[in-house]
Amino acid sequence: MLVSQIIESGFPLLSLTDKVSFALQLMDDYDVLHLPVIHEEKFAGIVSKDDLLDANDSAALVTVQSHFIIAAVFPEEHILAALKVAGRFDISIIPVTSRTGEIAGCIRRKKLIQTLAAFLNVEEPGGMIVLEMDKRNFSFGEISRLIETNNAFITQLNSYTENTTGFFIVTIKINKVEISDIIATLQRYDYSVRYYFGEEEYENELKENYDLLMTYLKI
Repeated sequence: MLVSQIIESGFPLLSLTDKVSFALQLMDDYDVLHLPVIHEEKFAGIVSKDDLLDANDSAALVTVQSHFIIAAVFPEEHILAALKVAGRFDISIIPVTSRTGEIAGCIRRKKLIQTLAAFLNVEEPGGMIVLEMDKRNFSFGEISRLIETNNAFITQLNSYTENTTGFFIVTIKINKVEISDIIATLQRYDYSVRYYFGEEEYENELKENYDLLMTYLKI
């Protein structure tokens, strides 16, 4: 999914000559902590509410320009680029600009989170398994094959290297909620399962036995 697909056009833009009080009012109206500023129709930076609260209400935004955050994404970039910018600069809106600096729109952090939730398929039911390993031992093909031997398949896979341990952490989402057989298969092939989420067959059997016992006692 591209940035261009989630741009919000019509978002308010500030200019260097606008007053601090006007910028603060717009931020309250749109419930954001940042707004983009333009100069001569080009992106000049992002102004923060925190910086404006320390400024004189009647002063022009040019007086706080040295505090502007210079961060933006291009329409043709992937939405993960917007996530990277939002996380790095901790901003509530991400400006979207052309290669020559004109602002095409903005993305609110709330909209970005909603889009990422859809991108990661979080609403779809399924189990989740987190593996830890040396990066050189990672093989998507083998992991996928082992999961498929249990009549399941991977719907989402993410990975990163953990700074504190150096482990390569692989998070897998599977299209089944009963994953005890998959866990057993992975462990049989010496995969280290850090933790997992899903309904286990033995828990289902235990509940079934419990329900049968309760039925029997009521007779």
